[in-house]
Amino acid sequence: MQILVLNTGSSSVKYQIVDPERATALLEGQLERVGEAQSHLEAFEQVAGAARKHELTAVGHRVVHGGERFSAPALIDDSVIAAIEACVPLAPLHNPSNLAGIRAARRLWPGLPQVAVFDTAFHAKLPRRARTYAIPPALAAEHGIRRYGFHGTSHAYVAERAARALERPLGELRLVTLHLGNGASACAVEYGHSTETSMGMTPLEGLVMGTRAGDLDPGAVLALLRSGLDVDAVDRILNHESGLAGLGGVGMDLRDIEARAAEGDDRCRLAISVFSHRVKKYVGAYAATMGGLDAIVLTGGIGENSVSMRRRILQRLDFLGLSFDEDRNRSVRLDSTTDVARVSRDASRVAALVVNTNEERMIALETAAIVAERTRVDNPAPIPIAVSARHVHLDAETFAKLFGPSATPTHYRDLSQPGQFACEEQVSLIGPRGRLERVRFLGPFRSANQVEISRTDEFLLGVDAPVRDSGKTRGSAPVTLEGPAGTVRLSEGLICAKRHIHMTPADAAAYHVSDGDEVEVAISGGPRELVFGGVLIRVSPNYRLEMHIDTDEGNAAELDRGAEGALVYTPATSGATASLRARRRTPE
Repeated sequence: MQILVLNTGSSSVKYQIVDPERATALLEGQLERVGEAQSHLEAFEQVAGAARKHELTAVGHRVVHGGERFSAPALIDDSVIAAIEACVPLAPLHNPSNLAGIRAARRLWPGLPQVAVFDTAFHAKLPRRARTYAIPPALAAEHGIRRYGFHGTSHAYVAERAARALERPLGELRLVTLHLGNGASACAVEYGHSTETSMGMTPLEGLVMGTRAGDLDPGAVLALLRSGLDVDAVDRILNHESGLAGLGGVGMDLRDIEARAAEGDDRCRLAISVFSHRVKKYVGAYAATMGGLDAIVLTGGIGENSVSMRRRILQRLDFLGLSFDEDRNRSVRLDSTTDVARVSRDASRVAALVVNTNEERMIALETAAIVAERTRVDNPAPIPIAVSARHVHLDAETFAKLFGPSATPTHYRDLSQPGQFACEEQVSLIGPRGRLERVRFLGPFRSANQVEISRTDEFLLGVDAPVRDSGKTRGSAPVTLEGPAGTVRLSEGLICAKRHIHMTPADAAAYHVSDGDEVEVAISGGPRELVFGGVLIRVSPNYRLEMHIDTDEGNAAELDRGAEGALVYTPATSGATASLRARRRTPE
């Protein structure tokens, strides 16, 4: 498979032909002064000439802003183009050029599938608390004011690559990924998902960048406007005259700034200090929001190449469990054969990795997945949907403390999943604000305690419970359990369970999905239709086919007992993404 990857800017076109499976660039190039000396169509005719010896399978386009609509790559048609146009006010410097490239490519390669891959897509499912600005909601909705995040393709790629280097599943890791270059952003990648990111509604927020200011008190913007500067002048200052260039006064290239700093230039020394300080601050903040940290991943022109900046960022993080290795840091040399380097000591609990980002390959992989989905046949076999109320899973030691040393679980009724059962024993959950009574224990015993509640329960207890897959309780919320024989305080273990579908391997094969895939769930046929995203596929020979949601989710869809669903395939970010359309059984 050969994918043409296009990154169309206002004055340049970067292109590669990529074999996504072999991670090989078969052809690459860049055209400058597009829009001045030539049109985008003329530029693309040059690209077509360069690519004429290759048998292209599809074209993948980088698109900066996908707004709220696109949480995954999209096969381009007229409706997708219209949606990208609607996002132009959110990215006026980028989306118009992206659209010009799409239109030119569709004219030159009308027979090839073309796919839009969005910088914002990886961040599209940020938790509400992370994406919401504290301004009146009606005003925010009217103007599309929320955190969207950018550099998503790079953050997703280096997170996956870091997980492979660490030989651990991405779904088990808490990472801070740092894309540091002329544009710079940080991302909290919690168990495979972006849960916080430094760029916001636009790429101006967050870290200090080459020419962008990053985080700034809005009052400073108002002060500049009140000083007599107009909006365009302030826009120019914050986007093009600030950042490293504005602080250092010698341009935005960090190498020049570091050279001047070594000669004693105080402005350049300050620029370096402010840049590294801001990055380090985000690392600590994101470790806190995730409840811990497994690795820090640096990429981008600065992250991959600046020995001294990596040192400034990674030193003095021992309190997080990171032991920095200066010798390894100095010896980093990334190329096409060595794209990951470790700069932490072997004994370090938190790893530090430098990864050579490859956004072009990621776009090619995303495009290939969309093309593959076009040939997939739907399988509408019904899937039962069950609503799971709050409950606790306990180890034998905790059970004994709560119910007495001689107590044994008393069977109440079998559950739908083989070998699992509800028990007569119940506990109270106690939080800082309130308590929940008669929360049932589900057997059999587990190796670790886990308490599953809904968002409504979370607010009642006064806790901040993360959304987690079952079993992933490290760094989750604390809670106190009260039973008839005693009280146990858990330092972690309280979660809001991630919505999921249990499948056997045979079921997974029939639905063309794999363990760990995520699907979309469209609930229809009732009074309140809605779509659930991020539904996890869990595969085991010990499971029985069934989708599980919590009581809040069931109430939101007004689901009755016995709801069923059918899997309907739609384009995917990676692997199979699907839509599950629930329907109600006809009463017998």
